Amino acid sequence: MTGVSSRVNKYMRAIGFSKPPKRDEISRLIERGISNPSHRAYTTDDHDENALLAQFDIELGEDFGIAVCGRFDEGDQFYTEYLYPYVNSGQISTAEELSVESRVDNDSFAGICDDLRVGVTLIFRVRNAIEYRKNVHTSFEPLKGAAVSLTALSLEGTILLPIYKTDADLRRKADYEEQRIQWMNAAKNGDDLAAKKLTMQEVDLYANAVSHLQYEDVYSIVDHYLMPYGAECELYTILGEIGKVNLRKNRKTQEEIYVLTVNCNGLCMDIAINQKDLYGEPAVGRRFRGVIWMQGKIEFQNSLTR
Repeated sequence: MTGVSSRVNKYMRAIGFSKPPKRDEISRLIERGISNPSHRAYTTDDHDENALLAQFDIELGEDFGIAVCGRFDEGDQFYTEYLYPYVNSGQISTAEELSVESRVDNDSFAGICDDLRVGVTLIFRVRNAIEYRKNVHTSFEPLKGAAVSLTALSLEGTILLPIYKTDADLRRKADYEEQRIQWMNAAKNGDDLAAKKLTMQEVDLYANAVSHLQYEDVYSIVDHYLMPYGAECELYTILGEIGKVNLRKNRKTQEEIYVLTVNCNGLCMDIAINQKDLYGEPAVGRRFRGVIWMQGKIEFQNSLTR
């Protein structure tokens, strides 16, 4: 095993490395991990018929660890090209039409889909890039019949108390979101009237928020959002309701991390964050606010159509 990069992904902190591991520590971890990984995948390299692309998942705790990606040469020597921390989830987050694009810096992929529930284009690192290559190879047409399990890592987060809502408030919100999604689907298909209704709805929503901000805090009005953050396309700032709280331990560093299942207007994902970086006490029903790096695992059906 050779070729470990000296640049360690800063999101290693989210899975229990509050002190960045040194290069030799990473090398030893990889050497031990790839001999007995929790998951491994291989496929041929389109650019070198004598090489084999490989990914090893080295589990450091329950459903989280380090993904090591690289290639074997014709002499069966493995070269690490890049690695990154990950967290896995068993729940489906979205089943919208999905596009996948290759990244320019390495052999990884970015997944892209529009989810009407949050109103933004979701861009995430594809966790199972080898499996994607096997299923779709080099055709980057939109995928139909493929669901995605979204997860994320965070370096800093805050716990907020929930907004009090009556049963009538919840019913009005459900009706509002149902109508909004219907209009968005119609506008997407070229319905000008639906597009105008959406515009008017946004204007009314903005005016209502501005009037309330004169005497209320913004987080007592807004209960969820998901917005792109900064210049990197896989980063988002999120506010959502906590559905599950799990405290897990990194077996190597013994540091504890939280894995929070966060619901952002119906879009659910598991978010991992170091216990040291979470401000407040997480609990079901409370809200999580923070910046996340989004990942996603494509769940392929037996029959994948393009």
